Amino acid sequence: MYNDQELFSTLHMLRNENLDVRTVTLGVNLIDCVSHDLEVFKSNIRKKITGLAKNLVETCNQVGEKYGVQVVNKRISVSPIAVAAAPFSPGQMVEVAKTLDSIAQDVNVDFIGGFSALVEKGIANGDDSLIRAIPQALAETQRMCSSVNVASTRAGINMDAVLRMAKAIKEAAALTADSDGLACAKLCVFCNIPQDVPFMAGAYLGIGEADAVVSVGVSGPGVVKAAIDRAVQAEPDMGLGRIAEVIKLTACKVTRVGELIGREVAKTLGLPFGVVDLSLAPTPTVGDSVGEIFESLGLLKMGLPGSTAALAMLNDAVKKGGAFASSHVGGLSGAFIPVSEDLNIAQAAAEGHLNIEKLEAMTSVCSVGLDMVAIPGDVSVETLAGIIADEMAIGMINSKTTATRLIPVPGKKAGDLAEFGGLLGHAEIIEVKQAAADNLFVRRAGRIPAPIHSLKN
Repeated sequence: MYNDQELFSTLHMLRNENLDVRTVTLGVNLIDCVSHDLEVFKSNIRKKITGLAKNLVETCNQVGEKYGVQVVNKRISVSPIAVAAAPFSPGQMVEVAKTLDSIAQDVNVDFIGGFSALVEKGIANGDDSLIRAIPQALAETQRMCSSVNVASTRAGINMDAVLRMAKAIKEAAALTADSDGLACAKLCVFCNIPQDVPFMAGAYLGIGEADAVVSVGVSGPGVVKAAIDRAVQAEPDMGLGRIAEVIKLTACKVTRVGELIGREVAKTLGLPFGVVDLSLAPTPTVGDSVGEIFESLGLLKMGLPGSTAALAMLNDAVKKGGAFASSHVGGLSGAFIPVSEDLNIAQAAAEGHLNIEKLEAMTSVCSVGLDMVAIPGDVSVETLAGIIADEMAIGMINSKTTATRLIPVPGKKAGDLAEFGGLLGHAEIIEVKQAAADNLFVRRAGRIPAPIHSLKN
C-alpha cells in the first residue's frame, strides 16, 4: 500500500512532470477474417476492427478524464498481415494497407500497426508480397505502420531479409522525398520482436495473443528526471545505487497508473487486459526527454563517456520497477533513445557528442535500437543493410530486442536538418562513414547461424 506522501507525489507527477499514458492500443486478431477473395477479406477486417474499436477513443477519453490522466494516443495493432493476407499479391497487399488506414481514420485512432512479417528463418509467399508492398503502402497511407522481424536469438539473422529491407527502406524514402523520407518513420526492422508491443511503429498482435486485447504504453521521462533531481538536491552525495532505487520506485508508481487506466478501458470495452509497457518514450517537448535524465545523473551531455553505463542503469531500474508494480509488464519496457523525437538527444547529435557508432553501442543496453536516426540520402543499400545487420547481431547475441528505424533523407547530407513534424520531431542528419560504398559481406546473403546457448562467457 502507498502512504499519503507517495499518493501526493503521484498526483504531482500527473500535474507538473508530463506523466501520461502514451498509448492505449487495442490488439485485434484478423486470422478469422482470411479469404482468397480480396474484397471479402477487406470487408471482413473492416467489420471486425470497426466493431471492436468503435468506442475505443471515447472510452479512453472518458477514463482519462475520470482519473485525471491524459491518454495521448489511441492505437490499433493487428495480426501480421503477411499471415492474414498471405494469398495476395504485392499490389493487393497495398490495397489491404489502404483499407486498414481507412479503418483507422473511421474510428479516429492515431496509428494502426501490423503491416508486418516474421522472416527470421525464411521468407514465405505472404512475406514476400508484403515486403514488396511496404514502400508503396507506407507512402500512400497516413496511419499505417509496418514492422519486419529479420532475426532472433534462436534462428540467427536472415541476411536475405536484411538486404531486402534495406532496399525497401530506400524505396520508401524515395517515394516520400518531399517530406524527408517520412514513410521510413513508420517502418521498424526487428530482432526478437515481442508479440505484445503497444508502441508504434513496431506494434502488431502476435499469433499467441487473444482474439482482442487492450494493452497500455506508459511513458514519463520527465517524471524520472524530476525524481532524480529532487533526490540529489536533498542528498548531493547520493550514490548511484541509491539513485537507481529512486528510479525503480518512480517506475513502479508510473506502471501502477498505466495499469489502472488500461484495466479500466479494457473493462469498459468488455475485453481482456494485456500488458503494461513501461518505456521511457520521449517527445520533442522540453521536460519530456530521456537525454535530460543523463544530465541529472551527472553527465555533461548524452553520448560522452559514461553514457552507456548510465543507460544500462536506467534501463534496468525501469524494468525492475515495472516488474515490481505489475505481473503483466510486457512489450519493450525500458528506455528509448529516438534521436529526432527527443530534443536533448537531437541536440547532442547535432553537437557531435553522439555519432552512429556511439548510438549503436548504447543500443546494447537500451530497449530498442537505432531509432529515428536520419542519415544521408546517398547511403547505399549495402551500407544500410550493414547497419541493420550490426544492430540485429547485438539483439541476437544478447538475447534482447533490438530494432532500427533509419531514415535515409533523399537529397540531403550529413549536417542538414530533417523535419518530420509532430511527435516525430526533427534532427540533424548523422554522418555514415563510407555511406555509398559497396559491401560484399551483406550481398553474400544466406543466414547467419544462431549463437551457441552454452559455453557462455
